[in-house]
Amino acid sequence: MRSFLHSYCFLALGALLLCGCDMSPGRPGKDSEIVAPDEILDFKMLYAENCAGCHGAEGHGGAAIALGDPVYLAIADEAQMRKVTAQGVPGTSMPAFAQSSGGMLTDKQIDVITKQIRANWSRPGILNGVEAPSHLNLAKSPGGPARGELVYKTYCESCHGPEGRGGKKGSAITDSTFLALVSDQGLRTLVITGRPELNAPDWRSNVPGKPMSGEEITDVVAWLASKRVQNPGQPYPAAPNTPTPGAR
Repeated sequence: MRSFLHSYCFLALGALLLCGCDMSPGRPGKDSEIVAPDEILDFKMLYAENCAGCHGAEGHGGAAIALGDPVYLAIADEAQMRKVTAQGVPGTSMPAFAQSSGGMLTDKQIDVITKQIRANWSRPGILNGVEAPSHLNLAKSPGGPARGELVYKTYCESCHGPEGRGGKKGSAITDSTFLALVSDQGLRTLVITGRPELNAPDWRSNVPGKPMSGEEITDVVAWLASKRVQNPGQPYPAAPNTPTPGAR
């Protein structure tokens, strides 16, 4: 009998120890398992890791436009947003994020980002019934820089200064480095949506009661594009005339 009780107690103790293994000190819980990067589908995490560095926390804007701007989301084509997120914009600061384009994100993750940006930050009725110009550059003509210069003087010069060199209310938008990093499509988007986080008005409010037309936007983008140079950032400051080592 004593031998039976001893064996029973030993087995019971063993079972208790086995059951307690999952709760032993230092053992990771089930909720602490690391999720593979390509399996993360949480929007906040995906946005913070891949978008916030340029577009700002919670879409509030930074080096790039505010993706949380409801005006932008009211005019931006969702398919185009997905394409740009996946494939990037060659020749600009917007990289490709899809694995199929050399990025790190899966198609599902791209879908989560583009759909949830709109779901979280759009605002129905934000345009108050005003028909917006086409966000995409679908104009039949490329626009006229000469006409665009007049448009600039009417709508933009009061903030961005003569020739777009900058003013008290706005930055220099004909800066060669800036123009080298922004595509014509990007310029068009900026003209239409403005930069609300920088107090830059959208196409409706540059001149009170006089929204810009689609043709005027096309022309001013053509004028800005005409200011691009072959070697942006040049000329560099002249270096002092120092003798070349070994020269006589």
